[in-house]
Amino acid sequence: MTIETVLDCQATIGESATWVADEHALYWIDVKAPALHRYCPDNEATRSWPMTSDIGGFALTGDGRAVVALRQGLFRLDLDSGALDPLAPPPFDPGLFRFNEGACDANGRFWIGVMFDPLKGCPPAQQGRLHSFTFDQGLRDEPDEAELHNGMAWSGDGKTFFLSHSNTGEIIAFDYEGNSGAISNRRVFATVPAELGIPDGAAIDTEGGYWSALHGGGKLRRFRPDGSVDRDIDLPVSQPTMPAFAGEDLATLYVTSASDQMRADAKAREPQAGGLFRFDAGCRGILRHFLVC
Repeated sequence: MTIETVLDCQATIGESATWVADEHALYWIDVKAPALHRYCPDNEATRSWPMTSDIGGFALTGDGRAVVALRQGLFRLDLDSGALDPLAPPPFDPGLFRFNEGACDANGRFWIGVMFDPLKGCPPAQQGRLHSFTFDQGLRDEPDEAELHNGMAWSGDGKTFFLSHSNTGEIIAFDYEGNSGAISNRRVFATVPAELGIPDGAAIDTEGGYWSALHGGGKLRRFRPDGSVDRDIDLPVSQPTMPAFAGEDLATLYVTSASDQMRADAKAREPQAGGLFRFDAGCRGILRHFLVC
């Protein structure tokens, strides 16, 4: 398998890769050098939208705008002008938490996790609440708490919602009711041993395989629909953060990565840490959805 370096961008925490078929473009974020980025593989053109604080996720709306989840709250971003308009204040103490991970369901509801990430000192770790957002209902608390949410994805039929609790190494599955957005029947889908890193961002293929980036383990791991391990794919960086299916047939996997908190000797061993990579997945993925206006 050939793993290609697409962008040697040295991202601090590259995340949330999302393919937009109509634009033939990949959007992604850098959490800590806060910006939304766009990459077009046809001509290798790039564009960036700087943010005013840590960005933990985003959702495109398909009308030239996006909703971005910043430490300061939710904002509507005009992709033409770069203007930010507030939508909702942060539902947490922004000195202790920030948003982390976001994805839309098939009905256009934006789900947003959190991360305990204090700006000062080392206070005892706390859990933050999962949220969802629609323009009609605003920001809504959801029945799940974790120190670090990640790995959001839905099964092909939309009836199962996956979510990682990264700090405990658990990938959780819920029954999902699409019209209401209700989650229920919580169970552990799979676990990742601590020595292999933590389960970070994820993607689903058309065969029901769940692809998880093992942050700190330098791998993508594909889980079968029953939660058993199918295979591992070694990557040239130790901190992959999220895979995303892309391309005309959704058979190319792009992978974001991080260089955050790496020592100088580790960076010397991984000069492409924080880069964007891609390879032929050997299967097809499921396209991510827009936020419904």
